[in-house]
Amino acid sequence: MSVGLARKAAAFGASAAVLAALSAGLVSSPAQAATSAKAASGAKVSVTTPKASPGDYEGSCPTKVNFSAQIKVPVKGKTELAYRWLHGDGSKSKVNVVKLSGKGTKTVTVKQSITFKDDVKGWEAIQVLGPKKVTSKKGYFSVSCEKPQELKEVRTHLDKTVTARAWASPSTYVGRCDTRWDKIDFVGLIKVNHPTWVRYRWVLNGDVVDYGKIKVHDARKVGFGISPRHSQRGWAQLQILGRDGSSSNRAYYKVWCKDDRPDRPKPPVHHDHDTKVSASASVKTSDNCSTVSASGQITSTGAGRVSYTWTLNGTNVGSGHTYFDRKGGTHFISGFSSALAGEGAKRGVVKLTVTGPDNSDTAVDFYSCKAPAPAPAPSESSSPAPSPTLSAPAVPSAG
Repeated sequence: MSVGLARKAAAFGASAAVLAALSAGLVSSPAQAATSAKAASGAKVSVTTPKASPGDYEGSCPTKVNFSAQIKVPVKGKTELAYRWLHGDGSKSKVNVVKLSGKGTKTVTVKQSITFKDDVKGWEAIQVLGPKKVTSKKGYFSVSCEKPQELKEVRTHLDKTVTARAWASPSTYVGRCDTRWDKIDFVGLIKVNHPTWVRYRWVLNGDVVDYGKIKVHDARKVGFGISPRHSQRGWAQLQILGRDGSSSNRAYYKVWCKDDRPDRPKPPVHHDHDTKVSASASVKTSDNCSTVSASGQITSTGAGRVSYTWTLNGTNVGSGHTYFDRKGGTHFISGFSSALAGEGAKRGVVKLTVTGPDNSDTAVDFYSCKAPAPAPAPSESSSPAPSPTLSAPAVPSAG
């Protein structure tokens, strides 16, 4: 079973090939999960959050990710444990049944392995159907595939080098922390020795908060911002992904939140500086209209976190988020590719919805597939030649 979760599908934008592989594990009838009448009526069933190993993978693909969780079931006599896996793109696995017997609480470890061929961000969960129905929390994971290097990029004496440096602006902040505006900006400088595409990510206090891919000719800046709500200190680091991976220094910051004096009037909020976001999307279909793919971009007038969601004919097929610094700008985001069937193979609609700090926007694009044109009818000038007239054979006379 293979699952590509949106995200790039369902949670983070995956490719059509991964989504199609995931869809192979459709759920069986819940009637198969019937529990023995001997199960305790007041039994409490618990399930842990599925854990992915590795949780955040970077490297060559295809790769296998293993998932595991533990289900605790009180048993009195004979009991049947019925469960299934829930995938981030909305599909479900078949129902699995484990027969248990004895007394006390039994712990059952459930596992599954999924092979991914493309970049994906998603989640897995466990749904217990019997003896009591309970659903675990979502266990998140990500796969970042390193693209194979083209022959023209192979170097001998001229190796590709990529370096990164990061800093916080300001590195120390003292003041009010009850506004919506970014207080700390993190800026990274990427340098290369010859023009190349660079994949990077930002790590804030150990957590990945942003991804990106840019073309760098000599040097280029990237960044994101945060709005602390309480006093804190920490660090951010810019990491270069791929074969030429490297990491910047840690950019440390400090925030000391101080409230204004009660007798001091608070400054007014100037709404003319609100961050406005807008979206645009483009859609195309394959020649035989078997698949549809979409790409999009988000434009922001200022700093903040912007989330986005893709829907195809009313169904969520991908989501994610991106960060803008104070200057705003335009970011290209992960699109999606999905197989078409039924009425969706004739016509449909794709929507990209974005939500920023102060507003939302939706971009809509339609597609339609034309039926093959009928063969042209023959014209009068090209009508077939009349069939030759056959005459009856001559009958010899009696004399």
